Order: sequence, then C-alpha cells, then structure tokens
Amino acid sequence: MYVRNKVSLSVIMPTTKDQLRKEYLEKRKRLSQEQRDALTLDIVNRSMSLPVWDAAIFHLFLPIEKQCEVDTTVLLTLLQGRDKQLVVSKMTSERGMEHFLLTDDTRITVGKWGVPEPIGGIPIASKQIDVVFVPLIIFDLIGHRVGYGKGYYDRFLATCSPETLKVGLSFFEPLNKIQPISNQDIPLDYCITPKKVYAF
Repeated sequence: MYVRNKVSLSVIMPTTKDQLRKEYLEKRKRLSQEQRDALTLDIVNRSMSLPVWDAAIFHLFLPIEKQCEVDTTVLLTLLQGRDKQLVVSKMTSERGMEHFLLTDDTRITVGKWGVPEPIGGIPIASKQIDVVFVPLIIFDLIGHRVGYGKGYYDRFLATCSPETLKVGLSFFEPLNKIQPISNQDIPLDYCITPKKVYAF
C-alpha cells in the first residue's frame, strides 16, 4: 500500500504572468459585491497592525470599478480620520505617473484604462511619499506581484525613496512563487489580505 503524494501547487499553477492575470481577474470578478465589501473591510482592519501609522504622506490608488478592486475609499476615510496627507496619481502619455495632493478641492475624472484620476492640483514628488498602497491582482510569498501588465507602478516605485514602504492589497492569499521576474519588478514590503498581513 502507498500514499499518493499531494501535487505541488507550483506544478499545477499557471507559469506565466499573463495566465495568472487572467485567472485571478476572473476569480475576483466572480466575487459578489457583498463579498468584496466584506473582504475589503477585513483588509482595512488588518492594515491597523502595519508599522506605518507614524508616516505623514500616503499614496493611494483609487479603485477601478470594472476590475472589482479592493475599495480603497474605505482606507481613504481611515487615513483622513488620522489627518494623513493623501496623494493620488494620473497617468501621463509617457507611460509615467504624476502625483497630486488629494484635497477637498481635488476633482476626479475617469481616465485611461478606467482609472479614477485627479485633474491637476498640488504636485507631490515621488520621493516625498512615505507609504504607497499598491494595486495588484495576485502576489507571492517573497513580495512579487502580478499587476495589469503596463508597468506604471514599477516605474513609479523605482523613483520613490529607498525608505518608502510599499504595501499591496489583495483579496487572495499568496502563491508560492511568481515567474518570471525581471529587474524592473519592484517587490512589496508588505501585503494585506483578509486573513493576514505578510511582511517581506
């Protein structure tokens, strides 16, 4: 008699970022609005345990409705309640990002790729930002992530200070390892899921 070994996750999971992107976007879109709301609240509650709350300037992505992302407006309300300075970005034609202070006067419009973006405002340099909450689709146990494949956030994070903390937000628990990884891929420092905060 013998016991069949369990198949390793690394054997059965997709091997390319494109495959992972497609699989986990579909999983995310299968979640109901009620499920996403509950998972978002769990993520925001777990964010309270991060060692970031002494920081002053936080960069926040605004959720893309059609992509069923974590609703960062809940996190935004928490940060505003703690008198943090909030920064949001808009994409440029050079495949970069410009960053602006979010104030009561900031006007938001839906831009390229369906991303909510500010219409101008008070510019903020990337090196001034203390904490960046990073959008993603799935991540792994060493802090690498799969995003939407355009590279905007990797280029942005490469211009931040070495001390800037990079925090991912994910509805799903991590994979063992994402491959391939390039030199342009910037790893996270933390990632928050509904169940746990991962530190890398």
